[in-house]
Amino acid sequence: MGLQRFSSRRQRLDTTFLAPKLQGAKSYRRIAGYFRSSILELVGEEIGDIPVVCIVCNSELDLRDIQAAKAAREAALKEKWNETPIQAEAIFHQDRYQRLYELLRSGRLKIKVVPKDKVFLHGKAGVIELADGTKTSFLGSVNESRSAFATNYEILWEDNSAEAVAWVEEEFEALWKDGHDLPDAIIEEVGRIASRVEVRFPELKDREIPGAVMVESPLYRQGEQLQPWQRAFVSTFLDHRERYGKARLLIADEVGLGKTLSMATSALVSALLNDGKVLILCPSTLTLQWQVELKDRLGIPSAVWVSNKKHWLDPDGHVIPTRGPEDVIRCPYQIAIVSTGLIIQPTREREVLLTAKYGTLVLDEAHKARRKGGFGDGAKSPNNLLEFMLKVALRCRHLILGTATPIQTDVAELWDLLSILNEGADFVLGGYASPWKNADQALHLVTGKRGPSDARETWELLRSPLVCSDGFDNGRFDMLRNALSLARGEFFSSLPYGDLSPIEQYRVDELIGDCDFFRRNNPIARHTVLRRRRDLEDKGLLERVAVDIHPNPNGQNHAYAGIAFIDGLGLLTNAPFQNAYEAAERFTELLQKRTKAAGFMKTLLLQRICSSFASGRSTAQAMLDKRLLEEEENAHLVLEELSKLTPAEAEQLAAITFELSRPEATDPKLDAVLTFLSEVKSAGKTWREHGCIVFSQYYDTADWVASKIAQRFPEEVVAVYAGVGKSKLYRAERAVAVEREAIKQSVKKRDIRLVVATDAACEGLNLQTLGTLINVDLPWNPSRLEQRLGRIKRFGQARKSVDMLNLVYHETMDEKVYQKLSERMRDKFDIFGGMPDVIDDDWIDDIEKFERQADKYIEMRKQQKDVFAERYGSDFDVNRERWELCTKVLSRSDIDHVLERPW
Repeated sequence: MGLQRFSSRRQRLDTTFLAPKLQGAKSYRRIAGYFRSSILELVGEEIGDIPVVCIVCNSELDLRDIQAAKAAREAALKEKWNETPIQAEAIFHQDRYQRLYELLRSGRLKIKVVPKDKVFLHGKAGVIELADGTKTSFLGSVNESRSAFATNYEILWEDNSAEAVAWVEEEFEALWKDGHDLPDAIIEEVGRIASRVEVRFPELKDREIPGAVMVESPLYRQGEQLQPWQRAFVSTFLDHRERYGKARLLIADEVGLGKTLSMATSALVSALLNDGKVLILCPSTLTLQWQVELKDRLGIPSAVWVSNKKHWLDPDGHVIPTRGPEDVIRCPYQIAIVSTGLIIQPTREREVLLTAKYGTLVLDEAHKARRKGGFGDGAKSPNNLLEFMLKVALRCRHLILGTATPIQTDVAELWDLLSILNEGADFVLGGYASPWKNADQALHLVTGKRGPSDARETWELLRSPLVCSDGFDNGRFDMLRNALSLARGEFFSSLPYGDLSPIEQYRVDELIGDCDFFRRNNPIARHTVLRRRRDLEDKGLLERVAVDIHPNPNGQNHAYAGIAFIDGLGLLTNAPFQNAYEAAERFTELLQKRTKAAGFMKTLLLQRICSSFASGRSTAQAMLDKRLLEEEENAHLVLEELSKLTPAEAEQLAAITFELSRPEATDPKLDAVLTFLSEVKSAGKTWREHGCIVFSQYYDTADWVASKIAQRFPEEVVAVYAGVGKSKLYRAERAVAVEREAIKQSVKKRDIRLVVATDAACEGLNLQTLGTLINVDLPWNPSRLEQRLGRIKRFGQARKSVDMLNLVYHETMDEKVYQKLSERMRDKFDIFGGMPDVIDDDWIDDIEKFERQADKYIEMRKQQKDVFAERYGSDFDVNRERWELCTKVLSRSDIDHVLERPW
């Protein structure tokens, strides 16, 4: 037969060429085009009975993704696969998905994808082993799709000569060798779409809601998913909702394990179950971060209350006008985000919020709700946030408290948080006289140091609260409840021990002196969920990535040519900065003489001046102008104090502005950043070649640094990743505004390798394609540093050890705090994380006192025994609640209909 030529202008290629050749064929090997269309549109029935079908396709995989981790490979492919809108696909092509799924599962169809930077498959060819055992080859423009063979204009050459067949087979085998198997995640998604059906809320059981919502959320469409421990928290939330009628939980997972998404998904599910409106309380610096996380990851709308302007902000940054503070309880969406700064101070919003009722209330950074007084001062009266939470807890059904460090200064603070959960829900700690409410009395039981000494003490511990069995008590609680005929919703028995029946007394007596039972079954263990990073790494659920810190806090640092470090940590400054810093200290001294607000004003000014020269200058000028640069935690108090500036105070602020505006006021942090990016090498590459994320607390610093980096490296695109409306791209001297999503996609594709970000936007930002991190400034908050590091220390990171540079100025409060923290942060792991989440304003006045109290804090927490590993460790079923396989899906319009209802 020899060489034959085919043109779709002359005949249909599917019926004239392909179908007859595939009829009864023994094998089909194909070099195709892009993997999605090639896979999905395989020419239907013709390949169904062929014993061996092998297709090699293009993909969007980067070779570095291949080298990094299986999870990164699967996520990259699944995200590309999911670019096609799924709703229409499931209607038009569901039968095709079903055939494809059956073929993939049968093993007769094998598919491999080739990384895009290995080779881009543009030429198309194939070899067919015919029914009689002979082979033929073909080449041409035809993609492996129905439209290519049936409707497009395509040309194809067939050649059955042995030489041609061998040539195509050799090409195929070379590409097949370089290819990677189609991930199970893609095959599972094909099967899911094949069975996908849209349902309405009444058709779903409560337990089916999370999967029906999440499976087509942005997070899942991007090829990612909630991690097993995050899904387990949502399940625990639903367990408690079902068992007690309301969920009261403290989530204390270590920093970087995604508490925000765990809490957000639980709140989303409660809203969709019509439990009532959702209020999220968090520090003002995190309000926009929460809103971004909800929109970008879960695809759900929310509104942020802008404290200093008294209006709502929608997810797109649009202002929704209000009548004033009273409209804080008239949120335009079901989910409202409000700053705890309004709760800490006696504001009108605080009063108004206590008049409403809530379905779900989330308090982020809940450790701030505690007794007044710092280290060693003992338990005193509740602070304003704790007092508010004790009141508002009575007005909400579900309550979730989130913090990585529930103990800040004393173990009793953990009981303060549990007492919040107990308000209106005495199944947590029990009624008025419950022994579980006494921290000193209960701590020995919780830690397993002792058990109850006699029957009456044992009964007191059991009867209040007398909860439902949850799998950790061998059914003892249910047996007691049944014997006492307790109704659903009752969690207390008024009977004294002497009035119990013999069998009931026997059940109680069995537990006398039983340390292990009460260590496993107590209010703390039942209502606190905690997972440790190290445990998850040991189980292979998290990537173990080491961190090399620069400058080395424990050694001499002479290796950085051109960068002047003093005492291993601080950067040498110049006269303008030293003069400005002295003026800042004089300003705070003057403030201390006239106002109690000097503490947080000092923190605000010193942290900003220690961030960068640019930030110090703009902050001093803003204070002189009596305005805020960004949303502050105590915005109204800041403005109030600024309105009372004395001439002497204004003089110091003017001095800061003048000094930091002088031509010789060159910032050594910028020199350090540029030197590390261009000259310092790690594993044979500069930091710029590895890719770098630069972090700052403040937008003015971030924007300034990004502009300078772009000027230094004009061939690079430098991204600023910040809050709503503030993200942009720099190239040389030019800048354009962009959406955050565009930056994330460009980083993922490695089109951008230099990113400057603010803390307000760092949650949900996955930058595992970058291998280094620079902290231009250091928040006085160790957990925030962990959050920053978590942007690159994650699944898909190709490097086994990443580099982190921490920059502080010499002889500043920043350097002192960092030095003391760095001495104590190494290997300080215990049941609640490490150092305190927040360094209070008054601690920095006496650095020696801070050092003593930090040591005391660490030693105190070392003594506490882990009571959560058995319940909330890493021994959960990773295959439980695989929402990515959910075939019953809620339509986006139905979800939006619920979530876009105003309060």
